[in-house]
Amino acid sequence: MKIFQRYIITNYIKNFFIIFLGLELFYVGIDLLTNYKELPDSANLQILYLSFKMMDAINYTLPLSLVFSMIVTKFAMIKSNELITLYAVGISKNSVLKPIFLSSFIISILYIGLNFTPFAYSYEYSRNLLKYSVISNNSTNLFLKDENNYIFFEELDPLKKSARGIEIFEILNNDLAKIISAKEGYFNEDRWVLKNVTITSKQKIETLTDQGLEVSYVDKYETLKDFKPKIIENVHQGKYTLSTIDAIDALIFFNSQGINTDRIKTIIYSQTFFPLFAPLLVVVLFYYLPISSRFFDYAFLTFVFILVTLLTWGFLFLLSRLSYSSVIVPEIALLLPILILGTMSLRYYYSNS
Repeated sequence: MKIFQRYIITNYIKNFFIIFLGLELFYVGIDLLTNYKELPDSANLQILYLSFKMMDAINYTLPLSLVFSMIVTKFAMIKSNELITLYAVGISKNSVLKPIFLSSFIISILYIGLNFTPFAYSYEYSRNLLKYSVISNNSTNLFLKDENNYIFFEELDPLKKSARGIEIFEILNNDLAKIISAKEGYFNEDRWVLKNVTITSKQKIETLTDQGLEVSYVDKYETLKDFKPKIIENVHQGKYTLSTIDAIDALIFFNSQGINTDRIKTIIYSQTFFPLFAPLLVVVLFYYLPISSRFFDYAFLTFVFILVTLLTWGFLFLLSRLSYSSVIVPEIALLLPILILGTMSLRYYYSNS
């Protein structure tokens, strides 16, 4: 890596952390002022709430910080005549852009990776702390359908992946064929393991002496493949707060059930493609910024580019909300704008080669 590229990266990362920290504190500060009276009484829970809220804020502050940092970095180089000096010694626009783009792209990829982890549930955890003073709120009296099975959970703990009071009603040819009852169970790898199970099977009756029901007892019983606790909880409560991995599992599961998957697709696209708007917008805006401060109002132009960034982010966020409500197809609402930004970025890059 060349010296000028290291210099640009250092300034960009420094500006990024300053702006990112400022936006994080602003977001959390506003939230604290709004929910001050509803905060948990325990100091430990308050710290946990702040931590989860800061993680939740990353979804909004990180993409904006990446673009704002580019604007601040380039304007600082323009104001000090560093940029025009680099161009004067034969360094191209693309060479100046590369370290900024790669830095923003790597940070965006790291953020996308975080969405594959429980980080994606930070909003849910903070909300549970605010409402119930616990990280995970157990769901009760859940009644769901899985293929030909109707399942009842008396209580479900999605964090521990366990449940109590489980009843599974197996239907065969529109008739109740079997009832599987268990006092407790847990989700292991890709299926539920029930403990102390009672299986009541309906027998085919041909004579008056035939037994109508057959009751058997087993210590363990494996069933409900790929029926993850998070999927169960989200379906029951009508919410869709999922990590990318759980969202992919939910997409496969709901497709097999013939259920509309627009919301699940929106979550997947929002967590994997939406964050890429930041490095792509960095490229587009970079080529529109001037190289000298002689012929423009520094403060006004800074305001214009920040406004353009906010409007672009707001428009994409609005499209994601419309997609979540199934008003617009997820592919059009989320993938198409990113594809357009990517095409524009490549066009500007190669036109300046």
